[in-house]
Amino acid sequence: MFSEENIKRQAIHLKHLSKKYAIYDRPSQKLAELLTLRRKRWHREFWALKDISLEVSPGTTLGIVGQNGSGKSTLLQVVAGILTQTSGECSVEGKVSALLELGSGFSPEFTGRDNVFMNGAIMGLTHSQVEKRLEDILDFAEIGEFVDQPVKTYSSGMFMRLAFAVAIHVDPDILLVDEVLAVGDLVFQHRCTNRIRRLRQEGKTILFVTHDLQAITRFCDRAILLDHGQKLEDGDPEQVVQRYQALIAGREQKAGSGEVWTGAEQDQNLQVVSTIPHIHHRYGDGGAKVIGIILHSSEGEVLNEIRAGEEVHLVISVQFVRPLQNPIIGFTIRDHLGVEIAASNTSYEGLHLPPTNPEDVLTVGFQIQIPELRPDSYSISPAVANGNIWQHSIEDWIDNAYIVNLVDSGLVYGMMRWSVQASYRWEK
Repeated sequence: MFSEENIKRQAIHLKHLSKKYAIYDRPSQKLAELLTLRRKRWHREFWALKDISLEVSPGTTLGIVGQNGSGKSTLLQVVAGILTQTSGECSVEGKVSALLELGSGFSPEFTGRDNVFMNGAIMGLTHSQVEKRLEDILDFAEIGEFVDQPVKTYSSGMFMRLAFAVAIHVDPDILLVDEVLAVGDLVFQHRCTNRIRRLRQEGKTILFVTHDLQAITRFCDRAILLDHGQKLEDGDPEQVVQRYQALIAGREQKAGSGEVWTGAEQDQNLQVVSTIPHIHHRYGDGGAKVIGIILHSSEGEVLNEIRAGEEVHLVISVQFVRPLQNPIIGFTIRDHLGVEIAASNTSYEGLHLPPTNPEDVLTVGFQIQIPELRPDSYSISPAVANGNIWQHSIEDWIDNAYIVNLVDSGLVYGMMRWSVQASYRWEK
């Protein structure tokens, strides 16, 4: 049970929240149902949200991911007060500004200036409060003299800029964002992004719906995954995104082949490796042990140095101590400062390993194309886990087991080289 004191500490508190819609095949069926005082049912039920419980602390940026129709927009509309839930509780503390459908409250016959004042009033501001913000709103929107023209004469870009400018200058405690960053031109998208980043730095609570998964991992402190109206995952953004990607991949495979692909042919050319160059620190539950790791070229030469653009093969061998139903073998690459550069594993690459018994040995090979990284020494940490990509136990992990030097990459500023073309003009 949530205490009343705990609810007050939360910016948003949802408890067993559900939203149901009545779906009619024809409009006449709704009328017929009303005429029978609903004694005869003509509709079918559609649950857009099912038993959602969620607490969001003040200052949190929460990302919401899921396929179309999963309930993301419905959830934001309930939090915004646009929709009323069918059952459950919804408590929101603070002023809410919703970027759900930009300009949905604008009147096309009125001028931009008139619409700014009308929308400010809808969002709870007085006329004088809007006047104080008017200059900032118009500076942000950059629509110039068109502010005194009817909105119906605006281009779509001008319309969106003005609507966004109004919404963010309300100075909300809670900002609800639904796919806004996916509309408009690039300049508008960057401006939106920078403004939302500023609001986040100011400690505003943000609920962020987008199909841009990189934005979820970079912007958000926390994320949830919705599917068919239910909450499947809640936690670290990268973990939630990984589960979402795995969910999508499974459905695509099932749609393409009629069943989920669950295996792969064995590579008879892989040889068991039994050397580990460095063991400074290892940990895990002990259900399996990494017994070897090696990096070699396409010709089979063991590598201590690599070059940008080179194709290399990383081989990891694991011996199992206990039966594991869903083994995963993978690796992490770091630079000499310990910064994680890349990581992968058999589950992420779509390779389903068979269940194992004690004394079994599995050897996995990863084919890697070396990117144009800065010259440095890089460590490879092998690992074996049991479970799936979003929920698993680490059975063995060896930090920095293999060290390799990247050479002859030329001059690379930062972490990696981009493809850049430069030009100039000289006037005297």
